[in-house]
Amino acid sequence: MLVDLVVIGTAITLGPLHNSAFILLLASRRGVLKGLTFLLSWLANLVVVVACVVLLTGGKPPLHHSSPSTAAVAAKLAIGVGLVLFGGYRYRTLPRPYRPPSWTARIDNASLGTAAALAWLLQPWALVGAGAATIVDADLSSLSDWLALTGYCLLATLSLLVMELYAVWAPDSAQARLNALRTWLERHQDQLVVTLSLLAGLWLTATSIYALVA
Repeated sequence: MLVDLVVIGTAITLGPLHNSAFILLLASRRGVLKGLTFLLSWLANLVVVVACVVLLTGGKPPLHHSSPSTAAVAAKLAIGVGLVLFGGYRYRTLPRPYRPPSWTARIDNASLGTAAALAWLLQPWALVGAGAATIVDADLSSLSDWLALTGYCLLATLSLLVMELYAVWAPDSAQARLNALRTWLERHQDQLVVTLSLLAGLWLTATSIYALVA
């Protein structure tokens, strides 16, 4: 479970779309506050998903090859295959000119509620779903599993946390460097999406197949 959560959490935190939107929020009026709102909403989403899974399982992993266990692995397999197919499709369409979404032009005037809603809308839900299917195996009687779940939520939020702290402690240099990062992310968005989709998808597919046949 731990390795799967590290892979999924890393793929989530490196996603280019939400990071680009977050940098735009930081550069807007009351940017630090909007960024904090986005960050907390993003983290709350992950915590809610984890809590829902834990409530469904009672904090005890299902027996290996039982119906709940097989269903969770099958869900991870379906997500993994879907990510591979999506990554392959996006790869075949490269290169194509980047066109920023229409909503990015309105971020400067976004309210705190809009910033919170964006965090939920921009979540990579396929990866979050894979994380939920992985958390089914969590045993809350084990301290290591508690730490794994906490680490997963923090890892999936790490890029946002680093940028928020950078904007707080070094606002002048942060604005220039984060804008440069956003430009790079926008120029390489498709390549990043393809790479993350294929790597995460292949990992989930391989580990799920192994879990089903082992």
